[in-house]
Amino acid sequence: MRAMDVMTTDVITVGPETTIQGVATLLAEKGISGAPVVDAGKLVGIVSEGDLLHRAEIGTAYRHRVRRRSWWLDHFAADAARDYIKSHGRTVGDIMTRDVVTVSEDTDLADVAALLEARRVKRVPVMRGDEIVGIISRANLVRALGATKGAGPGGAEADDRTIRARLLAELGREEWAKVWPEDVIVRDGVVHFWLSEDEPEEKRHALRVAAETIAGVRGIEEHNVPAPSVPAF
Repeated sequence: MRAMDVMTTDVITVGPETTIQGVATLLAEKGISGAPVVDAGKLVGIVSEGDLLHRAEIGTAYRHRVRRRSWWLDHFAADAARDYIKSHGRTVGDIMTRDVVTVSEDTDLADVAALLEARRVKRVPVMRGDEIVGIISRANLVRALGATKGAGPGGAEADDRTIRARLLAELGREEWAKVWPEDVIVRDGVVHFWLSEDEPEEKRHALRVAAETIAGVRGIEEHNVPAPSVPAF
């Protein structure tokens, strides 16, 4: 399987001029933990929940106490300055990670997993040249694993990709079929739907019918995920 088979295609991005409060609200409302930063159509960084942990507004700013100046404190002072920017910066451009690691649509999932682990990141943008076409996270890989049922590598990768593309195209034509592409994974001819536990049975039934109309589908499995919580005000 490759990045294109499991990536999230509806990518939410922000601009470097977005305020800290604005990006915090966006991440909370969308239920995501990070977003690419795009300026004039070009990827310039990525911002995540980790970049918002230490903030002066909520009393979690980094605390550095340097009593005296010494030559060996120069490096420490540089780190402290960066931490101050993270804690007090007003826009995404101030706090974002600029050294962004990316993958292509054709990157093998094994290479994606190795990259996430080596760089200690939770997500990477998927690029087609200079264009962001998706984002792949640890959660996407976990879902792909859940769809394997312990089966070994198969030779039906291209067929699975074709089935998924045709099914997503079919669902995209229907008003009722509001399913995120990353919630549909096809493995060895079996369509796996990841659905909120509060989805009505009528929609579940219609999704099964839609999948059954696609040539090559050998089975359908549903996986429930917790329903999104409603924030209290």
